[in-house]
Amino acid sequence: MQTIDFIHPEDAAALDALKSIPVLPKVIKSFMDLGVEQLTTGLNMASKVKLSPSQLPELYNTLPPICELLDIKEPDFYLEMDPIPNAYAFGDTQTAITITSGLVEMMSEEELRGVVAHECGHIVCHHMLYHTLAYMLANATGMVEKLASLAAPLHYALMYWSRKSELSCDRVAAFIVGPQTAFSMLARLAGGPKSITSKLNLVELAEQADLYDALCKSGLWNKALQTYAVLNQDHPYTSVRLRELLKWTDTQQYQGLLTCRRICPHCHQAIDEGWRFCQHCGKKI
Repeated sequence: MQTIDFIHPEDAAALDALKSIPVLPKVIKSFMDLGVEQLTTGLNMASKVKLSPSQLPELYNTLPPICELLDIKEPDFYLEMDPIPNAYAFGDTQTAITITSGLVEMMSEEELRGVVAHECGHIVCHHMLYHTLAYMLANATGMVEKLASLAAPLHYALMYWSRKSELSCDRVAAFIVGPQTAFSMLARLAGGPKSITSKLNLVELAEQADLYDALCKSGLWNKALQTYAVLNQDHPYTSVRLRELLKWTDTQQYQGLLTCRRICPHCHQAIDEGWRFCQHCGKKI
């Protein structure tokens, strides 16, 4: 398994375009030299719950197996009190993942695992330096917001890449938890808790992305309106994410990844070479 196995083509193209901007390396260096990572690490420690084997282990224990499968260094893992379901990764040399209380309450155990895998995807796909800058600009206030407005073209280019990068991380989630859980994870984000969305028609939801594309192509004014609507968004629309993930999980590339890493086709846990039955779910391999 290599990083390239997960990278969505639109992610790769957008990142290449981003890297071609002459001033970008200087902007990023200046930004990181401000001590953003150190500041955020301190704020995380002071205001959130740092998860560990002895601190809410039922939440913490979702992380280590994912990091082991992806062969990445384990980031810090935090729980934040916020009724809005959300998760985000931050940092480059000091990486951290935060999940909110609203997310924990809305997601099933496996769906939550999929969200954590998605955030780990930013690490395994080497997104973190640009992703951190994009996150800061998307959530900018005060002086940072004013600086972002002065560099609007760079800001919009970064937001465009950020939206495409999420498509790669959805692939990582599907690799870790399997397609059905990854799909239901996205369904929760689109429509709310399982009590409402358990019977959601996922194919029909994905088809909304095609209707959206058709609307954008139906005239210059419609295209302009929809372009304006997404300029400051760092995530693509959920229907678009679902459509792209449905297409990818139906490819030989995805099936090959599962075979390469010896993942149970039923529960998507790591298995040993000699097993005839999965020792996690008990089903025949």
